[in-house]
Amino acid sequence: MRRTGLTHAAVAALLMIGSWTAAGTSPAAAQDSPGSPTARTTGSAPASTALLDAMQRDFGLTRAEAEDRLAAERAATGLAPEARRTAGSAYGGAWFDAESEKLTVAVTEDADAATVRALRTSGAAVRTVEHSAKQLDAAKSRIDRLDAPSGVSSWSVDPAAGTVVVNVVDDQRADNDVRSFVAKARKAGPVTVRTVPAPAETFAAGTVGGDPYYTGNVRCSIGFSVHGGFVTAGHCGGVGQQVRGWDGSYIGNFQGSSFPGNDYAWVNVGSGWWTVPVVLGWGTVPDQLVRGSAEAPVGASICRSGSTTHWHCGRVLAKNETVNYSQGAVYQMTKTSVCAEGGDSGGSFISGDQAQGVTSGGWGNCSGGGETWFQPVNEILSRYGLTLHTA
Repeated sequence: MRRTGLTHAAVAALLMIGSWTAAGTSPAAAQDSPGSPTARTTGSAPASTALLDAMQRDFGLTRAEAEDRLAAERAATGLAPEARRTAGSAYGGAWFDAESEKLTVAVTEDADAATVRALRTSGAAVRTVEHSAKQLDAAKSRIDRLDAPSGVSSWSVDPAAGTVVVNVVDDQRADNDVRSFVAKARKAGPVTVRTVPAPAETFAAGTVGGDPYYTGNVRCSIGFSVHGGFVTAGHCGGVGQQVRGWDGSYIGNFQGSSFPGNDYAWVNVGSGWWTVPVVLGWGTVPDQLVRGSAEAPVGASICRSGSTTHWHCGRVLAKNETVNYSQGAVYQMTKTSVCAEGGDSGGSFISGDQAQGVTSGGWGNCSGGGETWFQPVNEILSRYGLTLHTA
């Protein structure tokens, strides 16, 4: 529902853009690089009411259970990089297990006893697998070079399954081109085929009500504020295209955009718009502050804000997934169980108070369910030399 009056204007301005100082056409000099510890470290502030409320609603948790889950996910997020270094060449991947509330680290059979002991001492659970992450990543890279038909939705490494999972549209499993692709994929390495109800599609839309931004007759959603502008999805507009806010006023222009191959972009800020480190809760939950961009592991809870379906939560299902849109493949995407619909493109994915990425596309909707992909935010920051605006 479209909010009106001063409240609408204030909230839109909070999310939508600019800087507390004068807005410019290029990012301000970075105080911390996007990948620096300061920019990426999870804050010590307590979880917001917004996230706790959403987790209780979407996951069926009590408030205490939601708080415990977030604390466990923060610990797993902090542990994951060190666990990868400890495992070394035996590393087979890692994911957050919601049942045990621990980071699970996969290692190959050649991992020595000292490595396994060190991982367990750090607090991680350990699972022995046949293939290393390096081997699985290499297999996926070989599949990336294949020409995928429209009946193949996406593919990614699943460390828990120890294979590359190829997602095929259910009613196109018998298609000759799909069967040929799967046969070639199996030659690239260990592959598991799964089915999805519908092909992947982007989530841009024609002009409708909400709290969006517009490029021509396309409506999309703000991702995250950066110093000098905001990041969003690349399929929403090309370099130089003008951007208008929810009220029709000029915001700025696309300064960088990439799609397909990638699906990211950034827009500069002007004409009285400014940025703050906020993700809208749309009245469903209070607005969420952004305090960093530490990457959540597979299995962690995650929430999305968009101008069509507003606030929804789910789990991280896969990383480095290749998504086969009709416009072409997009690489290094993260898949989630969160729903989305047209107009949500470019919107924010956040875990706790940590920015994760911008909505790209998916299948399904928020009535019947579905899955959604996002482009990781740290890749966007690094690509364009931007600095995330944090609280």
